[in-house]
Amino acid sequence: MDREEGLARLQALGFEAGDAGVLWEHFDEAEARGKLGHGHSRIAWLETLDVDAGARPETLEAEGSFERWHARGALGYLVLDAVVRTQLADPPERVRLVVCEQTFPTGMLGGWVRRLAAGGLVAALTATSPKRLGPPGGPKVAGTNPLAIGIPSSDGEPVVVDVSMGAITWGDVIAGLRGEEELVPFGGGQWHKALALALGLQLVVDALQREDGFGAVLLVARPESDPVPALRATGIRVPGTGGRP
Repeated sequence: MDREEGLARLQALGFEAGDAGVLWEHFDEAEARGKLGHGHSRIAWLETLDVDAGARPETLEAEGSFERWHARGALGYLVLDAVVRTQLADPPERVRLVVCEQTFPTGMLGGWVRRLAAGGLVAALTATSPKRLGPPGGPKVAGTNPLAIGIPSSDGEPVVVDVSMGAITWGDVIAGLRGEEELVPFGGGQWHKALALALGLQLVVDALQREDGFGAVLLVARPESDPVPALRATGIRVPGTGGRP
């Protein structure tokens, strides 16, 4: 799918040009990074949903080191875009916790923290989703609840870590790349570690929200040092685009 087609299909859903552009850029970045479950396939997925294309997120609280947002019916992608733009325009003096209520879907979390890290901020972001993970043969008790971390660097290229607690993502199922039965906690025989992380992140988000529902929690801070060049000097190669840490 090219940009023209993607924007046309999003605008056909009722999104104004700016919001359609935000959505397209997020999906296209995911596609380019090989995260196809969060890429162009999400446009076809949105076409199956009843979306409120005109909804706008609202800032409920903003007290320097704390913000609370509510989606007010807007897609989670657009909530996080607004949150990221706000943090970059008004960075915390030192650190800020941002709670986003009724915020779903949130997409490729690495994309949001990458923008923050490129702007010079340390960021850690998690988000909840429908309960699709549980012990083998047991009930589903947690979402895949990814955790993304972005660290800025003086060399201009941030380090981004983005890990789902599932062996695959629900996006892989939506895109027809994997079967739903494959969506289990990652780790094989050590599955309990991923499930414990998924549960912990689920409870953090749920405890900080004031309403039931899916949400996101962002921690953003100004860095005090620059550890990335020393890491890169080791020459270590890690999984991901380019393999560079």
